[in-house]
Amino acid sequence: MLKNSLKLALKVLARRKVFTAISLVGITMTLSVLMAATAILDNVLAPRQPESRLDRILTVDFVSMQGPENMRQSNPGRGFLDKTIRNLPGVERTSTYSEIQSAVVYDGGTRLELPYRRADAEYWKILDFRFLEGGPFSAADEAANRSVVIITEDVRQKLFGGNAALGKMVDIGGEPHRVVGVIPTVPFTQTIAYSTLWVPLGPSTDEEQKANFGNLIAIVLAKSTADIPMIQREFNTRVSHIPIEDPKTYKEIHSAIDTTFEGIARNLTDGRFGARGPMILRIGFLVLALLFMTLPALNLVTLNLSRILERASEVGVRKAFGAPRRALIGQFVVENVVLTVLGGVAAFVLAFILLRVFDALEFLPGARFDLNLRVFAWGMLIAAFFGAFSGIYPAWKMARLDPVNALRGGAM
Repeated sequence: MLKNSLKLALKVLARRKVFTAISLVGITMTLSVLMAATAILDNVLAPRQPESRLDRILTVDFVSMQGPENMRQSNPGRGFLDKTIRNLPGVERTSTYSEIQSAVVYDGGTRLELPYRRADAEYWKILDFRFLEGGPFSAADEAANRSVVIITEDVRQKLFGGNAALGKMVDIGGEPHRVVGVIPTVPFTQTIAYSTLWVPLGPSTDEEQKANFGNLIAIVLAKSTADIPMIQREFNTRVSHIPIEDPKTYKEIHSAIDTTFEGIARNLTDGRFGARGPMILRIGFLVLALLFMTLPALNLVTLNLSRILERASEVGVRKAFGAPRRALIGQFVVENVVLTVLGGVAAFVLAFILLRVFDALEFLPGARFDLNLRVFAWGMLIAAFFGAFSGIYPAWKMARLDPVNALRGGAM
């Protein structure tokens, strides 16, 4: 029966070419924008090289102390991280690295300012970088505070004209560093992996070893996603037991070990909703998507209602021959779903073109947005919902047509 309904739907859509074309344009434009936005979010939130294990990675990027009249917040220091993430249960590896900083690099007489990070040796074991030349620096390089550097492909192009860079020297802030590795350019949408230069984190001073505040970020690789809640609970317990440096000024200490989505939600909501932040952000995305789809859906409902009047005699004949109301509603909804799925396929092609243009213009240097099967599946799900939503009311109105009036071409 479904096969016959699909054949009939395609014939009806082919017979009413103007209506089909107008509807397809509206559906395609709406869904192409939604698919492109989904692809961009997928690029930020989904695991992909070098953040291949993103679903198991947690970050600690802030610590704050609050009092009746004062508040202090910054990145955590080594002392804080040592107290909170060392030997956490359920953790496979931990790494510490610095916030992005600006490095002055001299290329002959040319002065370049490039983003760089300091990172420990574990950083290269948690993240899945592909090396074009050489490899990562080691724990021995970090302990000895050796002047070595890993650079990206675009930096190699700027400094060495694309020629081999392994073993060559890069002048960073007046200090020569030997290139030990070259990796592909990392887009800044991958916030954990992004930089253009990496140097060893180096040993810490006694003061840094005790400090709660600093300019560091920690990443923790869970053994499995199932271990994440346990890791977060243990982390929160450890934070609650950290002694406050100045109890007269500050009464509470706060921090969090977040998944990528939780971190984004915390930043966008400024931490006002705590653990509810991710849920509120998901609801916000859903509401925005629904609002964006409302106008074309209402337009399609209007077009469908006008189409019913054109098909009144057809409906009258089918009802006169005993066609049940459920069959009529089902047929009309199927027609609408077929139309929107066709629009979804066209939207996928258009979104692919839009993203290729976006990449070519390099609005986000190093970023490469693509439409994978996950994005396509979401797009088709949205298209099917869109079709069913915009078809139910017109189908119900059609099924309520009086057979006699319908045969005369009459009203609802």
